[in-house]
Amino acid sequence: MTAEATPSLVEATDGPAEAGPSVRGPRARTRTAYLRYVAGKLGGAAVSLLAVLVTSFFLFRLIPGDPVKYMTGGRQVSAEQLANYRKEFGLDLPMWEQFTDYCGKALTGDLGTSYQFRAPVIDKITEALPNTLLLTGTAFVLYTALGIFIGTRSAWRNGGLSDRVNTGLALTLYSIPSFWLGLLLIIVFSVGMGPIPGLFPTGGMESGGKEGFAYVMDVAHHLILPVVTLVAVEYGQTLLVTRSALLDEMGSDYLTTARAKGLRDDLVRRRHAVPNALLPTVTLIFINLGRTVAGVILVETVFSWPGLGGLFYQALSVPDLPLVQGLFFVFAAAVIVMNTLADLIYPLLDPRVGR
Repeated sequence: MTAEATPSLVEATDGPAEAGPSVRGPRARTRTAYLRYVAGKLGGAAVSLLAVLVTSFFLFRLIPGDPVKYMTGGRQVSAEQLANYRKEFGLDLPMWEQFTDYCGKALTGDLGTSYQFRAPVIDKITEALPNTLLLTGTAFVLYTALGIFIGTRSAWRNGGLSDRVNTGLALTLYSIPSFWLGLLLIIVFSVGMGPIPGLFPTGGMESGGKEGFAYVMDVAHHLILPVVTLVAVEYGQTLLVTRSALLDEMGSDYLTTARAKGLRDDLVRRRHAVPNALLPTVTLIFINLGRTVAGVILVETVFSWPGLGGLFYQALSVPDLPLVQGLFFVFAAAVIVMNTLADLIYPLLDPRVGR
């Protein structure tokens, strides 16, 4: 049999070299779909950031109060001096010109100059950011770990006494305003009540005059009550989401198969049920991670913690428009970036997403 007489056989012999693209086709399509998904999420994040930039400019100009009068410290000043102040900070310009100037500078990283501190807004944010990350970051690690641990235990013992107690306590604490709980902890454990002496500072980050290890212990001592407040209020959300996701997984066929193979319940939970049930919790974790930058304004204010939340409250009372706008943009940007990052990672955890 000659090659000329059997063209189909020759094509079949050469086939694998040309069949490659068709074999790689599904992977290429999946990669293309994921890239489109990423581009869509990044585009949505960019639009959201632009919307936040516009909102932060107009929203806080509705706050009553004259920042120029605040800068005079209540002194009697002439109309000419007030006009000079307004000219110095660009408040004499038309609104549209102030807006274009603000947007142009913000896109280059210049968030303006604080009225009350007479310093660049970005410098004040950089100065207070580590304090906020110390407080909210510590609380974030604790309430995330606590919520996942108790949530998985409650779901696996669904309907039991421990499940009812944990769920009820989580719902109760989650519904309590954080500032009210913080004030209550200050009254009981800082001021002292009855036989309970005042064990912790009423506020601040340090007592002053300490260095080295003594300084670290002093900061940790001041950190306890605000962290306990945040953990008590926030862990319930992670617990409830984890519990709900795990309950949805518990009736799956693959768990029944794992048990039928003789695997212990503890092993089935750790290796099979929990990893799949954590997908919704991952999204919540990234959102909460974005909130660690924003801090918790009320908690930082109640405990006089020198972070971004306390700085935001202080700026609102003036109103210090550049500082308020800058902080609001940073808070919103942190949440948007972390939420977008969660969206980008989610398809890697669950391939069904993004196709």
